[in-house]
Amino acid sequence: MFTYKPLWKLLIDHDMNKSELKRTLGLSSSTMTRLVHNEYVSLETLDAICTEFGCTPNDVIEHIPPE
Repeated sequence: MFTYKPLWKLLIDHDMNKSELKRTLGLSSSTMTRLVHNEYVSLETLDAICTEFGCTPNDVIEHIPPE
């Protein structure tokens, strides 16, 4: 399973909220919903996030192995 918790921390560090992220990157409501629910988003979306924040995917997603 993957989680986007690192992304939410990154937003806090950049004093940005989810609505601003959506508007800045031109993300659809369905993409934001998928992010919030830790569901699949395209590599294009991850690339846009990484480009915006000058980071790598490891700064945006975290893998949680099954127990």
